[in-house]
Amino acid sequence: MHAAAVATVVLAAFIGLVAFFWPFVVAPGRFGSSYAPPLIFGVLLVLVLAVVLAQIADGGIDAKALAMLGVLSAVNAALRPLGAGTAGIETVFFVLVLAGRVFGPGFGFTLGCTSLFASGLLTGGVGPWMPYQMFGCAFVGMLAGLLPRARGKAEILLLAAYGSASGYLFGFLLNLSFWPFSLDPGSSIAYLPGLPFTEQWHRYLAFDAATSLGWDTGRAVTNFAAVLVAGPAALTTFRRAARRANFTAPVVFTPAAGQPAQPRNNPDPPR
Repeated sequence: MHAAAVATVVLAAFIGLVAFFWPFVVAPGRFGSSYAPPLIFGVLLVLVLAVVLAQIADGGIDAKALAMLGVLSAVNAALRPLGAGTAGIETVFFVLVLAGRVFGPGFGFTLGCTSLFASGLLTGGVGPWMPYQMFGCAFVGMLAGLLPRARGKAEILLLAAYGSASGYLFGFLLNLSFWPFSLDPGSSIAYLPGLPFTEQWHRYLAFDAATSLGWDTGRAVTNFAAVLVAGPAALTTFRRAARRANFTAPVVFTPAAGQPAQPRNNPDPPR
């Protein structure tokens, strides 16, 4: 990605982190419980548009790539009801991991947002939790695009391990969205404004382990198995589509040593 696209994705990721981790900075109040979700949703839509426009301006996304984004968003929206979250089983994350790996972090961020938005409209799962789910999936797709290089079986194992870790990451982030409002303040794992960061963090880790560790494990196992089974074929398909959609940089031919360079365009050829 070029500098403008990188800066846009970094800004979007930073705002997403603020949306999740604000309880460690400020105390929840009326604004946090009532107005934060629609505000975050509005900001998120602007960020997604900014990421897409920045990549279009830099040549990273063209009309074919936008079509691919729409197709994968629709595929994920159709896949999500198959898992329905039963025992933590989710069927959308392996597509985010593989697509983010092939098409890059900006595409992965956008796909995470559009997939959850489309599935929310399809299943009626629209509520204050949706912008947080969109941000969570955006992080899953974005980080997949930042994984180190690998090929063959090593790449599949890397993606499977990341897919498993992303199952826990998603649950960890989503729990932050409702933790300050979900428990009696007298509980030992409840959020208490004014506590030191270390004690607040310890409470949250205990809350996350007690309420969703088993659920997140189901998601992690599903992701791991799905990437191992479908990963090789899906990566091949996505990479073939990426070449045809011009996701990668164009090939530039350089003259051999001792040969004069030929100009690309000659606006006034000899007659």
